[in-house]
Amino acid sequence: MLLEHLALASFRNYTSLEWTPAAGLNFLVGANAQGKSNLLEAIAMLATGKSFRTSREIEVIHTDAVLASVSGIARVESGTLNLACSIAASAGSTRKTYTINGEGVRYARFLGSLKVVTFVPADVGLVAGPPAQRRAMINEALSLADRRYYHDLVRYRKAVLQKGALLRSSGSAPDRELLAIYDATMVDSGTQLMLARRHYVAAVGDAASSIYGHWIAGERFEVHYASNVAYEAPTEASIASEFERALAEQRTVEAARKRCLVGPHRDDLELRLNGAPLARYGSQGQQRTAVLALKLAEYAVLRDRSGEAPVLLLDDVLSELDAERAEAFLRELHGIEQAFVTATHMQRLAGQTASWRVDAATVTRC
Repeated sequence: MLLEHLALASFRNYTSLEWTPAAGLNFLVGANAQGKSNLLEAIAMLATGKSFRTSREIEVIHTDAVLASVSGIARVESGTLNLACSIAASAGSTRKTYTINGEGVRYARFLGSLKVVTFVPADVGLVAGPPAQRRAMINEALSLADRRYYHDLVRYRKAVLQKGALLRSSGSAPDRELLAIYDATMVDSGTQLMLARRHYVAAVGDAASSIYGHWIAGERFEVHYASNVAYEAPTEASIASEFERALAEQRTVEAARKRCLVGPHRDDLELRLNGAPLARYGSQGQQRTAVLALKLAEYAVLRDRSGEAPVLLLDDVLSELDAERAEAFLRELHGIEQAFVTATHMQRLAGQTASWRVDAATVTRC
């Protein structure tokens, strides 16, 4: 999977850009606030349809413009895709449109046409941050890999929102029939989410442990899926049965607290180093190394599952890594089909095929 061309119009600090990146490792160098991270954000939007930097996407529209667009040509196993995402500002809100090969499509179809794995400095917060941040990482990866997962996720979230609204509006005795409908939808879609997460986290955990061990001998990194619903056998029937039981057990408590307390919307990941919680006992360098191992493991699992290598986006990836960890990480990039790495200073990277200078929203080959 290769991004062969990227075009921007009124996106962030780019009024206009036409760029043809190389296969292999693309090294983007430049001072801060010149547009390096904006390029990675734009590429990611062609995969996810969303910004990984802000939830207020009006911010991606260039000053004094009312419409921003990102388009690209990607070569995938099935052929060539022309992808485009436009963000229009209107009365303080935004409206997005998506096209594939010139045809307007819904978000669910656009999602995952191009696959990416992204690292930004804020991802170090995956270790000590809230569970929602770790769930978001899993949800994005699985949604890119499998549209069925995204469909189940949308169904589940809608049922949780509807049930929560019912609990908040019904006093201590919510409508039992309506509650049963929402619970049934949560069990049906939530069971599929938990099964997919279990298998995915097991694969990512094995890969991340191996990668981390190659980098740092003598340290054992572990990743475990912490399901909110306890079950004995990882089968659809067992998970659904235990989910139903847990919902029944918590029904009175949920009514009293007016919140949905059971289900995969409360799942988490356990990250451990040498058997101890990484967030509590890991140094900043160890935490950053663990997140990088997770990201490369995500890359490997998505590649193996889809049969195509995702595009790897690494923003300011080398900062705060000591020399040993930086060197070990760079060795892992050798042979990557296509990656984009940003930095403020020029340096040689293993497998590097192209260097680009980014200065005031201008990209030139070094």
